[in-house]
Amino acid sequence: MELTVWQTYVTVCRLGSLSAAAAELNHTQSAVSRQIAGLERQLGVSLMERHARGVRPTPAGEVFRRHALATLNAADRAVRAARDVRDGAFDRPLAVGATPSLAAGIVPEAIRNLLERAGSVRWSLLPGLSEQLHNRVIAGDLDIAVVTDAPPGLPHDPRIDRRFLGIDHMVVVLPVDHPQAGRGPVHMQTLANQTWAEDNDGSAALLRQHAARAGVSARIDLTAADLLGKLALVATGHAIALIPGVLTCALRTDVTTVGLVDPPTRGIYTITPRRDPHPSAAPLLDQLATAFASVRPAQAAHPPTETGAHAAAPALHDGIRETPHDKRCRPEESS
Repeated sequence: MELTVWQTYVTVCRLGSLSAAAAELNHTQSAVSRQIAGLERQLGVSLMERHARGVRPTPAGEVFRRHALATLNAADRAVRAARDVRDGAFDRPLAVGATPSLAAGIVPEAIRNLLERAGSVRWSLLPGLSEQLHNRVIAGDLDIAVVTDAPPGLPHDPRIDRRFLGIDHMVVVLPVDHPQAGRGPVHMQTLANQTWAEDNDGSAALLRQHAARAGVSARIDLTAADLLGKLALVATGHAIALIPGVLTCALRTDVTTVGLVDPPTRGIYTITPRRDPHPSAAPLLDQLATAFASVRPAQAAHPPTETGAHAAAPALHDGIRETPHDKRCRPEESS
């Protein structure tokens, strides 16, 4: 089987459209269809199924997609490694992943501190949701990722090491002229009749859980494509939104935040592959712990338990090692 056909299949899965994949790959749609059909004949199994907005992998197709992606990533690394040797560049770039809120401030700060201490290190930063980043670490596409245990939580996998950084308290982001702007922590009941915007299922689940504990419901009437879109909806007065507390220092100037009484929380973790760790991964872990501590108030020194607002793995589970940091942080500045 040619890897170019595998690349076509993975691209179709990622975009959910034969025509979009054809445009990205500079092929005709009929050529893409023929490649997928030929791959299905070789495998003897149906890989794609149509739905109202395009195509998606079948259960067998999803399993094949994950393995195909790992193979393509490995092939790409092999090509780059060979070319690095040819060009005399033997240093391996540090591939870092982070959720959007962490990529907006804490992770770049930690990388800057790493570079100040370690000198020149080639690196890249890839934002993504926790599940996506976990899969990329397993596939060998990332050397380290900073993720959260927000719903649906973090999977247990003996191929990775997981390190607890701390607890992040969610806050509510508001337009600067909102009646609650500049006030202290508020009860959820105060905001129950507001229009809320959300950009991902994990954050929406935290919001609904918090509202349910308060005996109210949250009206999530608007959906944004990403975090930047959610903040734009808030800035223009269409909604308010739940966001990670770590994002507070990186917010745009036309929004502000207010804390919640007994806020929803999420655990922040780093994950790294157990095999072939990058030499700069361990020093970056220390810088990430320092950067996280610098922007958070005093927090729990141990990973959260199942009784909290979110669930996390025990300190040792399925071969996953976790090392909590006993850090105490400066009080968070008011928004």
